[in-house]
Amino acid sequence: MNSISNTGKIAFFSTQPYDKIFFNKYNDFDFELDFFETQLNPQTVTLIQDCAIVCVFVNDIINETVIKQLAEKNVSIIALRCAGFNNVDLEAAKKYNIKVCRVPAYSPQAVAEHAMAMILTLNRKTHKAYNRVREQNFSLNGLLGFDLFGKTIGIIGTGNIGKAFAKIALGFGCKVLAYDIVTNDEMIKDGVSFVTLEEIFKSAEIISLHCPLNDQTKHIINETSISFMKDNVMIINTSRGGLIETACVIEGLKQGKIGYLGIDVYEQEEKLFFRDLSENIIQDDNIQRLMSFPNVLVTAHQAFFTNEALTQIALVTFNNIKSLLTENDIENKAALLV
Repeated sequence: MNSISNTGKIAFFSTQPYDKIFFNKYNDFDFELDFFETQLNPQTVTLIQDCAIVCVFVNDIINETVIKQLAEKNVSIIALRCAGFNNVDLEAAKKYNIKVCRVPAYSPQAVAEHAMAMILTLNRKTHKAYNRVREQNFSLNGLLGFDLFGKTIGIIGTGNIGKAFAKIALGFGCKVLAYDIVTNDEMIKDGVSFVTLEEIFKSAEIISLHCPLNDQTKHIINETSISFMKDNVMIINTSRGGLIETACVIEGLKQGKIGYLGIDVYEQEEKLFFRDLSENIIQDDNIQRLMSFPNVLVTAHQAFFTNEALTQIALVTFNNIKSLLTENDIENKAALLV
């Protein structure tokens, strides 16, 4: 077992039982691991004691206030166990000389397959059929779907996940359109057509979001973009909740413009997801409204949740930290943000 020096104490925030299982299983460097179920925010920084490293997830708050507090506690590394980093103030981290690393690709297939699972579930209504049959209702009324073969799917964002999703869609015999700031020659050879964003909105019967959340992509699904879309369009989001302007999508559903919506992420999910709220009154009117529609499917940031993905997340996170502690650098430059 390779032993790291006493700087190798890691405080994990927003942890679930499965985080403990996988990180303990793959801790081959003898790191000391402290797990906290709570979110990292300005109030919970006080939980960190004699710790040089914090490991955070998608809904932790790592703004300048938190980063300043971390620096005062001599934290030198913020390790994200996810690909997205829109919740981190990178300029503040640089200012306080804190390294930030992430897991840029753990299992693109996991997220891509979940996106397709949402499409198939919304289309063929298998979730409703399951509940019906359990109540001895074998009627097919209300379960009518459509052939996915031959339909036009638009993919926004063609990184590792978007590319994996395109291959799945092509395997179903779909016509695949894609939009990204950079085209991908391999995808073009496979039969994907790169078009403008407006063409995606106008032509696709199914739109699947696979882009990061930034100033350019925030609320990319809004009143204007929805107005361009085909009637009865299906929208799938397994990327980041902020890509969708929730109020506009609710209006699109009410008007019948949006025929199906599948979301694994939600704009205000940090107050909801990864928690058991079954005995609570949820105060978020938007999520309650979304879940009231029969043509909306919500999963709670589940797309990444496979054995293969969690294994890779643990391994890559530990290796990122080890590299920064021993070499002050990471071989995979995509993993190092600051």
